[in-house]
Amino acid sequence: MATVIDKARSQSDNRPAVSAAERAKRKGDARGGLYKPREPIYPKLAHGRWRAVKWAVLIATLTIYYVTPWIRWGRPDGFPQQAALVDFTGRRFYFFDIQLWPQEVYIFTGLLIAAALALFLTTALFGRLWCGYACPQTVWTDLYIVVERLFEGDRNARMRLDAAPWSFDKAWRKVCKHVAWLGIAFGTGGAWIFYFHDAPTLIRTFWIGQAPMTAYASCALLTATTYIFAGWMREQVCIYMCPWPRIQGAMLDQHSLQVTYLRDRGEPRGSHKKGQSWDGRGDCIDCHQCVVVCPMGIDIRDGSQLECINCGLCVDACDDILGKLNRPTGLIAYDTDAAVAARAGGGKATYKPIRSRTVYYALALTVVSGLTLWSLIARPKADLHVIRDRNPIYVRMHDGAVRDGYTLKITNRTFADRRFDVTFDGVPGARLSHPALKSAGISVTAPADQVVSLRVFVTAPPDAERPPSVPGRFTVRSGDVHADAATVFLSGAANPQ
Repeated sequence: MATVIDKARSQSDNRPAVSAAERAKRKGDARGGLYKPREPIYPKLAHGRWRAVKWAVLIATLTIYYVTPWIRWGRPDGFPQQAALVDFTGRRFYFFDIQLWPQEVYIFTGLLIAAALALFLTTALFGRLWCGYACPQTVWTDLYIVVERLFEGDRNARMRLDAAPWSFDKAWRKVCKHVAWLGIAFGTGGAWIFYFHDAPTLIRTFWIGQAPMTAYASCALLTATTYIFAGWMREQVCIYMCPWPRIQGAMLDQHSLQVTYLRDRGEPRGSHKKGQSWDGRGDCIDCHQCVVVCPMGIDIRDGSQLECINCGLCVDACDDILGKLNRPTGLIAYDTDAAVAARAGGGKATYKPIRSRTVYYALALTVVSGLTLWSLIARPKADLHVIRDRNPIYVRMHDGAVRDGYTLKITNRTFADRRFDVTFDGVPGARLSHPALKSAGISVTAPADQVVSLRVFVTAPPDAERPPSVPGRFTVRSGDVHADAATVFLSGAANPQ
């Protein structure tokens, strides 16, 4: 596949295309090592379709995060009334009508695997959309920049303010900005701890010093990390701390949509005056608006870069300038390397969302999601575990009968008390008994959402033909809720008399 790059260039830009390896080498040489101390970036406010999408995602995600702990959900008395709650004290996870126990960790595992596969599929199709729109670092950094712009103005005003000597005007703007940042950070940590405690109760006890120490520690940790990451580190987190920019390289190919500068259309670039002809030159007027709006401080015209989070703000900035010049928009756009190469070679751009890797990710996501959903829907309302006595393993009675002891662990996963009838099958003539009960049948009440233990004996009549080990099964039943568990009955027939 042939790719044509810059057949002609103006005197203002005769630089060749720069490879990713060469850019990395130049950055490393400039930094003098693997890490470069942060230089302030002053992103300019962009206007356009993708900026509107980012506003919508920011509002939606922050609303979900801050509001969810306060949603009430009707459950029976004695159970948490919070819709979403990770109850470490009660060892339960509640999410509306769903209640999960610690031993159901496989459901959490399935959800995490499904989320990872969904991220892989999204990246293979659309590039780093997660990084550009929904990543918490991106969302909170956007929010912090909004506050920064509110107190200090847009890009040029912020740069002038930082360069100016200290004054009352500069001091109050800086102080108010950081106070607002700390307030947002504290609200972030405060909202997080509400997911682990009843929100109305915790908000009362928190301010009078009666909340658990873990709540104060978690709130302080989230406050500090939010303030530092979103206020002071910003793009450094994405470049040096987050592994995803490096992992995502394995998810992308020439058919993945990424923010792309169309060099075949934009070059040769250079300044343009009103009334000048566009013949013999590209549509890029080298205005650098795509650079000044970028929150990562990169130039997308250098090609695909690790720092690029695919937020699309450079697309909005470029389209705005092209619209004012009455030129077609889309000089910077979400595009694929294959489409760019096809157009540069005079061919027709084609898009292939269905390809081997996306099919694999989609199938894997479907299978994992289906299994997780099936596990959630089909999980029993009751569970039974049987622990057979180890010492003694059996008791031979005076009349030759053999008795084995068992401990039953009955789990009631419903929100109502249930009385379970216990039965045993598998050994002909065997009789089930309880140490403290003389009645023929055995039953036990399991409190709602609790586990109850029951000690039972199984006594089998003398039988010279019985093998030393006989399979058996316990069953507990309460109306339409039941559970069973396999076990063995040891008769001692193989032991010498």
